[in-house]
Amino acid sequence: MSHVGVAPRAVMRSVAFLTAGVLAVPALAGCTSDDPASKPLAGQDVAAAARAKVSDGGTLRWAVDSVPDTLNAFQSDADATTSRVAQAVLPSMYTLDEAGSPVRNPDYLESAEVVDTEPKQVVVYKLNQQAVWSDGREIGAADFAAQWRALSGKDSAYWTARNAGYDRIEKIERGANDLEVKVTFSRPYADWKALFTPLYPKDVMGTPDAFNDGARRTLKVTAGPFAVKKVDTKGDRVVLTGNPRWWGAPAKLDEIVLRAVPRDERVSELVAGELDLAEIDPESADEVAVAAAPPGPATGTPLMGPEGSPAAGPQGRSAAQALRSWAVANGSDEEAAEEEVLAREERREAEAKALRRQKALSGFEVRKSLEPAYTQLALNGSDGPLADERVRRAVARALDRGKLAEAVLKPLGLPAEPVGSHLALSGQPAYADGSGALGEQNAKEARALLADAGWVPGGPVKKAEDGEEAAGAEQEKKDKSEKSEKSEKSDQDGEGTDAETSGDGDDGTYIVGEDDKSGDDGDRAGGDEDSSGKNTAQGGAPGAYAPKGTAAPAGSAAAPLAKDGKALTLRFVLPSGPGSETLRTVADHVTDMLKEIGIGTDITKVPDESYFKDHIAAGEYDLALYSWPASAFPATDARPIYAKPVPAADGSLNVAQNYTRVGTDQVDQLFDRAMATLDQKEARDLLRKADSRIWAAAGSVPLYQRPQLTAARKTLANAGAFGFRTPVYEDMGFLKKGAQGSRPTAPSTSSPSS
Repeated sequence: MSHVGVAPRAVMRSVAFLTAGVLAVPALAGCTSDDPASKPLAGQDVAAAARAKVSDGGTLRWAVDSVPDTLNAFQSDADATTSRVAQAVLPSMYTLDEAGSPVRNPDYLESAEVVDTEPKQVVVYKLNQQAVWSDGREIGAADFAAQWRALSGKDSAYWTARNAGYDRIEKIERGANDLEVKVTFSRPYADWKALFTPLYPKDVMGTPDAFNDGARRTLKVTAGPFAVKKVDTKGDRVVLTGNPRWWGAPAKLDEIVLRAVPRDERVSELVAGELDLAEIDPESADEVAVAAAPPGPATGTPLMGPEGSPAAGPQGRSAAQALRSWAVANGSDEEAAEEEVLAREERREAEAKALRRQKALSGFEVRKSLEPAYTQLALNGSDGPLADERVRRAVARALDRGKLAEAVLKPLGLPAEPVGSHLALSGQPAYADGSGALGEQNAKEARALLADAGWVPGGPVKKAEDGEEAAGAEQEKKDKSEKSEKSEKSDQDGEGTDAETSGDGDDGTYIVGEDDKSGDDGDRAGGDEDSSGKNTAQGGAPGAYAPKGTAAPAGSAAAPLAKDGKALTLRFVLPSGPGSETLRTVADHVTDMLKEIGIGTDITKVPDESYFKDHIAAGEYDLALYSWPASAFPATDARPIYAKPVPAADGSLNVAQNYTRVGTDQVDQLFDRAMATLDQKEARDLLRKADSRIWAAAGSVPLYQRPQLTAARKTLANAGAFGFRTPVYEDMGFLKKGAQGSRPTAPSTSSPSS
């Protein structure tokens, strides 16, 4: 599925924006570690097989989105393919398990532990004694130190994307022997396991020139089961080949070819036999699944002509001649008969092509899971109506997140649970549903929030001279004149409704939108204050509702809203490219839900290549849909997404990855405390509190975990929809004859609980 996403963990670092004032948060939900542990909603689906069942040799042709501009994962233009290459060819001190938690990688690391906390935190790494770079040199302290210096942020000559964690290191030393690395931190750092993954050789990290340019198109020295053979920009491919100095379990494959193939062309490439593995969209997954299904009984029905005329079947020209003769004998002329023959031939060729395509796809299957990433609705709080927290909360509370998750995931046979956290996904230790801090979906309360913010249902709006919608006295007079004429006509016809005939002011009924209505008894509808100084209008908004106990006009609950003469219409920006159909479907549902509370949307579809750069990052939107990857280290990785802004030298605000531009001091402080504690239980509790405050600020609304749909050759083992787990590249390969991989049972697709 094509979603607009964000760069991998290696480059997820930045700063962000704020809202005015201190956020008042309701009772926090899910803030204690006493909550029962959650489980991943779906496991990986890779046709797992023991290495003994996998053949030696072969080439895996794997579709990717692009040939990376750099092989240095710590540069700003690194992408998902950069990370994929790094996983296969470079050391990772820690990998992720099926629940998205970090686990020690024994191929590189015998042990790693915090040996001191006072006066400074000290971590000692004991490396695998067989671990060497492809040039024969041992992996050691010199490589750790070079990476620290490059990423610490102290030398601006290094063009790094981030330095989080590395900036807390005070020094790196050789330990008791060459296989020990002693890292001393200047400040406590809970996410120390995030560091040195991937680890680059000192040849890459040692100088700014080598860091900035030396690893963009090649990696001469590697230390994984594979090595980089070639980055072919003309051929749109990266070729990885087995590393002869690899000390671990030898790679089953001879080569992995990562080919850049547009998502809308991948099925055709599968049919042509040019790919073995490719992530695909739901429509393509349907086609592959149908082709892979066991064939039903053959009908053997011939293609018949009109009134039992002969079909132009495989007998070719003789059938065509017979059809022409039949058509002429039955009153058709030669030209009409020829057209009928050509049409039938075209249909026959199309059917034959479809059958060939289906037969080619029958060798593949769809492997599916949930990606370690979630799609959210982003609400830009920098200006406009969404700068008001009440409006953001109203938008969030209008959404039925369960229905949105079902719309995307249920047709795919995947668990349709809405995501309850900004900082973790179900199954991860930090996960807890914090949405209670915002409140459940409730249209009535959403309308009350809008009313409190001054947005009036049915408020008068007119077109100003500059084209901007605005309300004014002339428009109000015109509206009231029209209402009066309509009321008189209705009285004469004997068909006037209560709302239409209530304009004389005698009964105190308020018609939505008539702001200047008054009565002698002082009981003014529309929000005048009573003697206690309290607003008498339901919800507290002037002109929003009739006096207590008086029914509002029918349909007013969903009437368009206005304030200060401007209609409440939000700019909803979406990508227009192929593969974004799911996002557009979700946007349609969101639009309908907002319409129910009187909020209009103005949907703009923009090219994929400009969606993030020119709209999301630039703040040129009110509503948008995009995705964030889940992290095993949310205190470090999620902080820049939700933090307050840092003023730049020119006076502007650097929002970096906080594209919603909504942040608070409290959230920053909770992240900082979580990052500094080595007590995992305390860190978990702090992160859950931070998540509750992020929910309450309503800058973004998590919707659903993204589906991961992969077309894989049926004979391919240990590859497919990986879920949380880091791929094991050396175990990938093609099954021996008669062997079968293990597939998971179908996950539950029950509806989310209310």
